[in-house]
Amino acid sequence: MELPEIGVLDCGSGNLRSISKAVSHEGGLPRISTRMDPDWSGLVLPGVGAFGHVMRAVRSFQNDLLAFLHEGKPFLGICLGLQVLFESSEESPEEPGLGLAKGKVARISAAKVPHMGWNSVQVTRESPLFEGIETGEHFYFVHSYAANPREDVVVATCEYEGQGIVAAVWRDNVHACQFHPEKSGRAGLRIISNFVGLSRGDP
Repeated sequence: MELPEIGVLDCGSGNLRSISKAVSHEGGLPRISTRMDPDWSGLVLPGVGAFGHVMRAVRSFQNDLLAFLHEGKPFLGICLGLQVLFESSEESPEEPGLGLAKGKVARISAAKVPHMGWNSVQVTRESPLFEGIETGEHFYFVHSYAANPREDVVVATCEYEGQGIVAAVWRDNVHACQFHPEKSGRAGLRIISNFVGLSRGDP
């Protein structure tokens, strides 16, 4: 069976090597690139750093990205790759997000920020990305800001110092997680495996 080519977009930050290694381990063919390729079977947008920095990089291929999503091909946003799907962020208020989901990103209101380390995730509704993942499974987080959706796109949450945090969202072919699956051991590899399967066209 031909391996699905999965683009890993290089926005000048992100765990590109770790993500590519995980994609390869789970049967995908990762392609790290600073530009879009319409022939990719799936697309990963990682993000580490600041919202504005990532969005300025995304602007250079935004139209191609939107065209890719319009075709219905699977997309996986990781960390900031989730946050840029929303309309804006308090971190970089001058830089609009993609607006693919209604809502804003705000700084976590906790005494200890960033939210860093392992945390249990509660699956709130079924989604293809979480197939085979039991609620309560642990994933690795590193972030100071979190999404506040104004529509029903949430598929998983976690709690940090008494505050509910959106851990993952999903609509149609767009999937995203606030945690880092490439750093989350067996459970994280299952997330990557599910995405590779979607990119391959598995039922």
